[in-house]
Amino acid sequence: MERIAVLGLGKIGRLAAEILTATGFDVTGFDAAGGRPGAGHDVKRLDLGEPGALATALSGADAVLSCLPYHLNTGVAAEAHAQGLHYFDLTEDVATTAAIREMSETAKGLMAPQCGLAPGFVGITGAHLIGRFETCRSCRMRVGALPRNPTGLMGYSFNWSPEGVVNEYLNDCEVLEDGQRKWVSPMEWIEKLVIGGVELEAFTTSGGLGTMCETYLGRVPNIDYKTIRYPGHVQLMNFFFHELLMRERRKEAGEILVHAKPPVDDDVVYVHVSAEGEEAGALRRHEFVRAYRPREIAGARRTAIAWTTASSVAAILEMVRAGTLPARGFLKQEDVPLDAFLATTNGARFADPD
Repeated sequence: MERIAVLGLGKIGRLAAEILTATGFDVTGFDAAGGRPGAGHDVKRLDLGEPGALATALSGADAVLSCLPYHLNTGVAAEAHAQGLHYFDLTEDVATTAAIREMSETAKGLMAPQCGLAPGFVGITGAHLIGRFETCRSCRMRVGALPRNPTGLMGYSFNWSPEGVVNEYLNDCEVLEDGQRKWVSPMEWIEKLVIGGVELEAFTTSGGLGTMCETYLGRVPNIDYKTIRYPGHVQLMNFFFHELLMRERRKEAGEILVHAKPPVDDDVVYVHVSAEGEEAGALRRHEFVRAYRPREIAGARRTAIAWTTASSVAAILEMVRAGTLPARGFLKQEDVPLDAFLATTNGARFADPD
């Protein structure tokens, strides 16, 4: 696996293409706007509305990484499946992942959705902590991408896809509770967190667990995922989506929110993963807590959400190329060993937040 087609050259897609090139892959980037060649790789225009354009774009590749909006990923995965390519994406959408998993049953390559931050790295970390116990009673995963210097009551900036954020705020959330696999409402189960002296809140959102509820059913009675925000955010979002009925106008909701809170360059990604269980005959708690900030990568300053997301999927591609991960079927993020992930060129960034 050497020739990689990267679809969608926004901040994350462009960075993914650059760091994959730096890691020795032969990368071609595709975007609706085309554009100038990237750092060491070609860039070509791709209009997904043109019949046959996607098939032609992927015809010379060994694998495709989709950094497109989630609703386009099923079509890209279907073409990758038809051509026998490896497929990777960053989606948090549950229905998209289910469709790709069905394709994997007859795939000639590896079908690996959910390779970003959450789902993705957070599940790898959660599985690692669970594995440290003889018996594990709970695993709690929390992730948030936030402005370091928030303004206004919302305390937020849309450095991530507005479609993805609206999707995770409104779709039901899968959890394990008291040994039962359940679906619960988003933007509930609100809790207080403190990381590095910063007070935060966390609440249920959709998609962050990937396939973990299925994997750990009958083994870990309590697993859940929540999004981290500054205090007061969830109350305002519930008012916006439910009292103002913006849940019925998702596209317009995303446009309003991005117009009000555009992206910032100075962000922080909080990761708080904890697990509790029996270890050597005693009840213990293990944690992985980090605050990731912008850093210099490939000659430019990258936002925390961009480099964490791009580095996570790039590390997975490194592991597949090296044979550390399977080359066929469906990849669950919880099956990725954390130590091997952190040993890759791109995964190593997660071990050192500075």
